[in-house]
Amino acid sequence: MAGRLKDRVAIVVGAGSSGPGWGNGKCTAVTFAREGARVFCVDRLRAAAEETVGLILKEGGEAAAFECDATNNAQVKATVDACVAKWGRVDILDNNVGIGSTGGPVQLSEDEWHKVFDVNVTSFFLTAKHVLPVMEKQGKGAIVNVSSIASIRVPKGISYVAYNASKGAVNSLTMAIASEYADRGIRCNAILPGLMHTPMIDFLAEEYAKGEKDHNQAYDKMIAIRNRASPTGKMGTGWDTANAALFLASDEAAYVNGHLLVVDGGITVRA
Repeated sequence: MAGRLKDRVAIVVGAGSSGPGWGNGKCTAVTFAREGARVFCVDRLRAAAEETVGLILKEGGEAAAFECDATNNAQVKATVDACVAKWGRVDILDNNVGIGSTGGPVQLSEDEWHKVFDVNVTSFFLTAKHVLPVMEKQGKGAIVNVSSIASIRVPKGISYVAYNASKGAVNSLTMAIASEYADRGIRCNAILPGLMHTPMIDFLAEEYAKGEKDHNQAYDKMIAIRNRASPTGKMGTGWDTANAALFLASDEAAYVNGHLLVVDGGITVRA
């Protein structure tokens, strides 16, 4: 099964990590490279992208770093142009960027609503806008969008109205692209991760533990709560998301289009 992406060029948006460890984007970039792809590692923070590139090069893979604010149309265009200039094509687009925000319709500010939608939805729209013409010219391509189970499930007692709505929009965007470009050799699918243990979760746990008398105990408590919430007894990892992305990007998923692939350990099948 090795070399499933041999000779392909992949743009991974959000290829860096928000902190020490392995996030979805970093895991996906490294996984793609291990399977033979040349990976254009894109991140808002160049140092984060370069860290991922360094890991890939150390393993003998091929990668390049590029700094880009994925909510900025001009910067996204420059990113795609740079990738094509370097490697001549784009076979895979993997969108990983995303932020959350707590609050319901009354509590959440309009500015925060727009910020969440810009990062979680507009960025995916812009990358598709500039990659699709390249893929159409090639007659082939695969887009993988990282959504969330929050797009189809709202846990009781937690209000993430902007996050829920934005991830639902990612699902609809994914299906719309899949339908429109299916007859041009281009597939578009989404991954819906559940509770994953990534650097972002470590950051949130640290924030939760701030001010607590026993910081370590408070941190461990939040992690334990998330682990117990999964039917498997533990959270997933960025590698689970990466493996799903690898399948959707590869020819093994040649007839999979417009699909919303849930990767959650079984949370969404619970009553």
